[in-house]
Amino acid sequence: MIRTALLALLALLAAPACAADLPNTLPRTAAETARISAAVAPTTDFSKPEPYEGLPAGAATTRHSETADAFSHPSANMPFERQMRFQLGNALFTKAWVAAPSSTRASDGLGPLFNARACQECHIKDGRGRAPDANGGDHSLLLRLSLPAGTGPADIADWIATHPDPVLGAQLQDRAIAGHDAEGAITLFYNPVPVTLAGGPTVTLRKPAYSIDAPGQPDPALMLSPRLAPPMIGLGLLEAVPAAEILAAADPDDADHDGISGRPALLPASDGPALGRFGWKGGTATLRDQSAAAFSGDMGLSTLLHPDPWGDCTPAQTACRAAPAGAEPGIRDGVEVSDESLDLVTFYARNLAVPERPLAGDPAVLQGKRVFYDAGCIACHSPKHVTARLTGQPEQSFQLIWPYTDLLLHDMGEGLADHRPDGRATGSEWKTPPLWGIGLAAQVAGRAGYLHDGRARTLLEAVLWHGGEAAPARDRIIALPPADRNALVTFLDSL
Repeated sequence: MIRTALLALLALLAAPACAADLPNTLPRTAAETARISAAVAPTTDFSKPEPYEGLPAGAATTRHSETADAFSHPSANMPFERQMRFQLGNALFTKAWVAAPSSTRASDGLGPLFNARACQECHIKDGRGRAPDANGGDHSLLLRLSLPAGTGPADIADWIATHPDPVLGAQLQDRAIAGHDAEGAITLFYNPVPVTLAGGPTVTLRKPAYSIDAPGQPDPALMLSPRLAPPMIGLGLLEAVPAAEILAAADPDDADHDGISGRPALLPASDGPALGRFGWKGGTATLRDQSAAAFSGDMGLSTLLHPDPWGDCTPAQTACRAAPAGAEPGIRDGVEVSDESLDLVTFYARNLAVPERPLAGDPAVLQGKRVFYDAGCIACHSPKHVTARLTGQPEQSFQLIWPYTDLLLHDMGEGLADHRPDGRATGSEWKTPPLWGIGLAAQVAGRAGYLHDGRARTLLEAVLWHGGEAAPARDRIIALPPADRNALVTFLDSL
């Protein structure tokens, strides 16, 4: 069944344009394919940095910054005439929306139930969201909700069908406009998990336990998945990696017996299965889809892709559905975020640049890179890709990039499991997140929290949570001499 789904998607990829690639993708020549194969091959020389390693986004790489704005710059290779679109997209991304009706009609339509008033309330300074601190505190964590359902799409094997909660919907809305009540609040407790390192101290991890503080009694079968907003940098480059190359790295049956069984996230689309690239479990295929879903689910704002003005309000929430809706002035379709505005936000998300790596050649960084490779981390965190040639997108076209991800789903074990399936992703599978910019997380957001729910306070804690397919690599790192383990963290901090 899995192999059948892969073959079906590969057949689609034979067409010049399909749901798995951007429609403006040009085919690669045989000569280009050979050059790319050599360029992305893993290095075996850790005595010096690789060519262009300090430019993780190729020509789109922006300058290094020691400020909180490090992730808020446009692609460095953006033509001048396109920079106005980026600035307009930024204005929409940072805009605080208000409830309807309002005198500021271009900004109304928020809610009635919502998680944030602006995109940047979750993606702090275009970086990752803030995780709850020891006392809860100000954070941008949300809970996805679902219940087991019947069958899924007929054309996608291994789809695990779910449906939203009939009262609370697809995610918990912990905020509401005036006159309405929020659905509830996240209750979070941390339990200590000690891990003893070879030659070093014991590290105490935090295992979170989530529940909902809400009126009524949630269905006992309700599945919860905490999600922290991921960083926005480099997304357009990940969207431009050819789907065929992502699928070629998949090994769902572990045919090579290396213990790594990456699987693609496949999504229903009008012209056949699409490759899921975005979200912690690959739940959306394109940045436009991702942006529209966030407008609807997180802020209760309608687009032509999600036209319901009440967002995630369910039929049981009659007052929510009856609340006044907003509309952008002059938009004939009556949605709260027009297609033009959605395109501007998508353009902005596509062009948030990855900063350069000034320490890529530092000896301690190179030592940590060797540890990263030797431990087997690159089996999932693939260092390099080359993006497709694209018409009309000079910023993303044919760039050698260093995101450290294979964009595939992997079983990460019981420790990280949320026990909530999402499409093809099981309750213990997660899409490999890119690592570029991870060393700047705290600088940008003010408070760092790693992994899908921010439980890890340090990069070492994030590594120690790896299980499932990543357990052997984690165990090798636990067994390392302290100097090598410290070098690994130095390398990750340099990304």
